[in-house]
Amino acid sequence: MNVILIYGGKSGEHEISLLSCASVARAISSEHKVKMISISKKGKWYLEDDSVFEELRKNPEAKLAVHEDKKKAVSILPGNDKNSIFYADGSAIPCDVVFPVMHGTYSEDGTIQGLFEMAGIPYVGCGVLASSASMDKDTTKILWKAAGLPVVPGICITRSDVNDSARYDKIIDKVVEDYGFPLFVKPCSAGSSDGASKANNRRELNASLMEAFSWDNKVLVEKAINAREVECSVTGNSITEDASCPCTVLKAYGPGEIVPKHVFYDYDAKYNDPDGAELKIPALLSEDKLEYIRTTAKKAYAAVNASGLSRVDFFIDRDSGKTYLNEINTLPGFTSISMFPKMCSAAGLEYSKLIDFLMEEAIHSFNEKSRLCTSRT
Repeated sequence: MNVILIYGGKSGEHEISLLSCASVARAISSEHKVKMISISKKGKWYLEDDSVFEELRKNPEAKLAVHEDKKKAVSILPGNDKNSIFYADGSAIPCDVVFPVMHGTYSEDGTIQGLFEMAGIPYVGCGVLASSASMDKDTTKILWKAAGLPVVPGICITRSDVNDSARYDKIIDKVVEDYGFPLFVKPCSAGSSDGASKANNRRELNASLMEAFSWDNKVLVEKAINAREVECSVTGNSITEDASCPCTVLKAYGPGEIVPKHVFYDYDAKYNDPDGAELKIPALLSEDKLEYIRTTAKKAYAAVNASGLSRVDFFIDRDSGKTYLNEINTLPGFTSISMFPKMCSAAGLEYSKLIDFLMEEAIHSFNEKSRLCTSRT
């Protein structure tokens, strides 16, 4: 099978994508013919030389980068046969399925998924709606609340609120009155904890909001939970699930528990500090609680119309024992220390087989959609 791995991107999680894609490149079955397309921080696409992939396979210390060679610039021709959609240097790049090993804006938010839909090519991961809705934490919470699922109390503040000082002051007063301190502040559509921080007083709250608004025009302010952080991997297709096709059946793996050694599970703890957190798989919970989280994770996955894969994150209040949904990541990290593949592996779905499993679901999803009518003639 001809597989294209796409990495990088115009995103605050660009560097994480390089790590994730390097891991996938090393683990993907040698039965596949793999090409790699990189996207620069300015949004330019390039076909990488085969030597880049080969070096990753033979050298565990090799680092992935974006090589901006204008002669290798990639163009896309929507509407062609799927093996003649991507072009570089005047030649078609054979492709049966795309695996976008990317995170964050212009990657995980429905934009690149829309491009693949218009081009008519199978791709790993959620579709446009699920990707877009899940990237926006406020929209996700609205959908989950409508489905009767538990979410952390909080409020969304927009740039328009900030532009009206009187309205903004009222909102801040209400947040403090309703939830008190401490509060968590985070951009609605950033990932990897970019722009997220904890505020213990009004001065810190104002500073936190300034930082969050530098990442997004919508910001969530939530009641701080004295929480244990638990995550659950989910695969399958919530729209076209079919028991006769195992890759489409919703399955939850784990859950696992993150025991951070930082103030909270921030960017450094996730990616820079190898000792930033302990990962417990399964989470240190009763079997009843583990099953509740697995069941709730699948409900949360289905509520946003997810497909392919996602990691559903939870908080468990240490004081009350109550469980809350935190967020859903539709293209979760695939690094060597990432929770998504670790939870799948612990359940018996080994890393390289997981990659094949996800590509199989992508092709099945594409074929199911291709059967639908698009016109009356």
